[in-house]
Amino acid sequence: MEQESSIVSETRVLSGRTRIKARAFFVAERIDLKGLEATHRLGVSPLLISAGENGYVVLFRYGAVVLFDLKPLEEVSFLNQLNPLLSQPFSRKETEELELVLDSASDEQPVNGVIHLHDFSVERLQIVADILAKSVVLAYYEASVAEVFDSIEPLAAGLQQKGKAWHRGKDLMRYIGGTLLIHQKTVGRVEVGEKPDLLWDRPELGRLYARLEDEYELRERHLGLERKLDLIGRTVQTLLDILHNNRSLRVEWYIVVLIVVEICLTLYEMFYKG
Repeated sequence: MEQESSIVSETRVLSGRTRIKARAFFVAERIDLKGLEATHRLGVSPLLISAGENGYVVLFRYGAVVLFDLKPLEEVSFLNQLNPLLSQPFSRKETEELELVLDSASDEQPVNGVIHLHDFSVERLQIVADILAKSVVLAYYEASVAEVFDSIEPLAAGLQQKGKAWHRGKDLMRYIGGTLLIHQKTVGRVEVGEKPDLLWDRPELGRLYARLEDEYELRERHLGLERKLDLIGRTVQTLLDILHNNRSLRVEWYIVVLIVVEICLTLYEMFYKG
């Protein structure tokens, strides 16, 4: 009931507008939403506030921001004001854009980057924001995983051509740590495969969410990302195992050499000094 009392009807605020743009950004590892507690909230879970002259912003703790109907200068100004609340901001900001059209007779089906909505209510903006935020997060980590693939490809090729594993174990461990972090962030923080809590209170919006989820292929992209992470993890683990085996084999040879040297010294003392 507390959440419902904190929501203001967005249709009344957006009266007279039939077309707006939504832009999503993945800006940092974390956003300190406590720093916005004093701001008048139009919606919670996710947090929706007003910004600019007539715009709105939805913020997610895991570092995504979705801007509705902000002018370019207003976008820049808001993102700059947000900097003190960011933890580990990204130098490269992933972005996604969607156009919203008011159409009470539509079936709310997204087509070619445009979605017709029955109204511009807070709840519908939150649903759209949730989808866009998850999409930019997936896009960011898809690009990160692609870079890791480019890095480990020469390692696998070297193993195939020369039959030797890479000798820098620390870098292999770093790749393993990176894949584990990406998996933890997408599953633990962002919960890409989970529906927003808002749908528990507004189940009639489930169809809108499902259509947007299909449009942006969130489940398929999430599964694809997990498969790539699993492949990277298994590839790096294999190289690491080969590296450890090679090191163990070298140690065994060192021990054999030392034993042979010790035997030779013993024989020398017995036959030449005895």
